[in-house]
Amino acid sequence: MSASAKLAQRIFRAEVLGMHAYAVPDARGMVKLDAMENPYALPEALRAKLAARLAEVALNRYPVPSYAELIAALRAGMEIPAAASVILGNGSDELISMLSVACAKPGAVMLAPLPGFVMYKMSAELAGCRFVGVPLTPQFQLDATAMRAAIAEHKPAVVYVAYPNNPTGTLFDAADVARLIAAAPATLFVIDEAYQPFTGKTWMGRLGEFPNLAVMRTVSKLGLAGLRLGLLAGPPELVSELDKVRPPYNVNVLTEVAAVLLLEDKAVLDEQAALLRAERETLRAELAALPGVEVFASDANFLLLRVPDAAAAFHGLRQREVLVKNVSTMHELLAGCLRVTVGTPEENRRFLDAFQQALQD
Repeated sequence: MSASAKLAQRIFRAEVLGMHAYAVPDARGMVKLDAMENPYALPEALRAKLAARLAEVALNRYPVPSYAELIAALRAGMEIPAAASVILGNGSDELISMLSVACAKPGAVMLAPLPGFVMYKMSAELAGCRFVGVPLTPQFQLDATAMRAAIAEHKPAVVYVAYPNNPTGTLFDAADVARLIAAAPATLFVIDEAYQPFTGKTWMGRLGEFPNLAVMRTVSKLGLAGLRLGLLAGPPELVSELDKVRPPYNVNVLTEVAAVLLLEDKAVLDEQAALLRAERETLRAELAALPGVEVFASDANFLLLRVPDAAAAFHGLRQREVLVKNVSTMHELLAGCLRVTVGTPEENRRFLDAFQQALQD
């Protein structure tokens, strides 16, 4: 073992040493359908308008720390209630990390349904918290009975509920979720609405109904993944405490200016989301018609499907320069499953052609 390796073993926590870094595959030259991105570029006129606005940014200055203009634009674009406070993050990932750090009392627990977004568990463990996962039903629905039992047993500080869920695309029953929130007033429930543009349903309007509810959003799936901008809206008393662990100037000036401008033209992004919703159903129907393929209903901008050999299909697609996500080893409920982002009609056609060939390899 090298001297540097010995040093790493001595100074880093055992939890960190036992982890794997978040892997992002090289997608150069590929049809990229692995990361739930919006495949559509901004219209040329809007790109020109954005370029002109960005050229005026004073890069030699820090952002205004209140981000008042950006928060006002997000409030209007996402219909955030006036009574709710808003905190910004460098993507939802940073907000999840901030929650873990803020709640990391000795023995603190974070809880979420599984399979779910991997950063809930990773961020909890990096902060020294314990993570508890509650399996979904075999149909990828919320197991409300198991969730209630787990919450009663572990008394989590935070429960994450992705709405809809990643990687299954499932939109859990709202009544089940509401009953869980009402039954656990000592737990903060964070509804993660990353894929809200593709379902049209939201908990934003119910923030005043529950004092232990917060709603998390991102502009990534709306078509602005490169900006790395997320928000959490919730009761002022909770948000003000969370703000104490937010790094200063965590949203850069280019992101701030770009987001404000693009939210003024949010109709363009909404139109793109509508195109993807329609294309999702077309793609789902074509996949469902393939022998040996089980495709699940989705309220997100991706589809989960099960095939006889997920690894072989994944590699067959990659050989044909199409990149999807092999989720078959993430959780036992996902055995044999791939997740594919809904792309443009041309991208989806290329995926379908390559997929049918890969299944015959």
